Amino acid sequence: MNLTRSAEYLANLVHELCHFIGEAEWVELKCNNANPEEIGEYISALSNAAALNGKAHGYVLWGINNETHSIAGTNFDPATAKKGNEALESWLLRLSSPKIYFRFDSVHVENKRVVILEIERAAYQPVSFKGTEYIRIAEVKKPLKEAPDRERRLWRIFDQKPFEKLIAAEHLDAEKVLNLLDYPSYFGLLGAPLPSNRDGIMEALSEDSLINICPAGGWDITNYGAILLAKRLSDFPGLGRKALRIIQYRGTSKIETLREKQSSKGYASGFEDSITYINALLPSNEIIDQALRETVPMYPELAIRELVANALIHQDFFISGAGPMVEIFENRIEITNPGSPLVSTARFIDTPPRSRNETLASMMRRFGICEERGSGIDKVITQVELYQLPAPV
Repeated sequence: MNLTRSAEYLANLVHELCHFIGEAEWVELKCNNANPEEIGEYISALSNAAALNGKAHGYVLWGINNETHSIAGTNFDPATAKKGNEALESWLLRLSSPKIYFRFDSVHVENKRVVILEIERAAYQPVSFKGTEYIRIAEVKKPLKEAPDRERRLWRIFDQKPFEKLIAAEHLDAEKVLNLLDYPSYFGLLGAPLPSNRDGIMEALSEDSLINICPAGGWDITNYGAILLAKRLSDFPGLGRKALRIIQYRGTSKIETLREKQSSKGYASGFEDSITYINALLPSNEIIDQALRETVPMYPELAIRELVANALIHQDFFISGAGPMVEIFENRIEITNPGSPLVSTARFIDTPPRSRNETLASMMRRFGICEERGSGIDKVITQVELYQLPAPV
């Protein structure tokens, strides 16, 4: 199952957005005006306005009468629209910074075609188009620098809103939430019994802020819930690239790839499977002890678990287009993630624990995947020495 919008969902969304007496600052209504430059500016303005108004997305609707908000229909087709010789969507994405997720959908409402542009909210810095940041104030779009009060408020929101609390999917019914999240893993990892009914499951997920009640009805899945428990991270726009990639190369370089796997599950629900897969690819030795042949791994499993868990937990989620990666070579294993460490690598051993993603780290500790005591690197060094391996870099 994925988040492909059904016709019913899209039609309900159109009616819901058209009910605003005056256009909300995060919604723009149009009939046929599809000027590419203006669309790009609205992507910036509505993304920033959505963040300012506490919304997960901004929207542009074509086929709506701007005065009466009635369904008028449109002939705009984003699938065939171009800017010069470049497809419209590709052109818009190339000139937006940072790269945010947006999508075009079309639906027939009252037998008339309506096009919806859904725009992800700005997350950690204002979104710009062609180098200029825009904002929507009432029904007026203007450069953000011309509204310094809004700019200050926006930066305060970025400082206060961690990645985990942002919304991955919104306005879902309970059935769809449970189809998207691996909720049995949540209770299994906590060692808690699975509730006997849907309401009990939803209440438990809500208490841990994995899901929230949506103001528009139904439920929202937070980034926190999706990144931990997604059945498929690709179901959530913007999180697909955060899936753990495991690559095995031939020899000591990246020239020839032997195997590549991208974990589709959330970090918590898919952790054991990922560790098992990594260990199966790592070299091992056979030792004969008292006539019995025993296979001994060349890399300590505890060190692998600690390093992979830390790569998942301490990454910078706001760096787009990159995710955690495990690369296995003939003579080494490299574990990387987006972002720079919060402390100097020279002080990993004697520094108190710090996490870029506190809520995520806390839940991973409750799941028994990490300890959150700052002892992980100590265990890695100890295990490496026991296995008589070179010191980790």
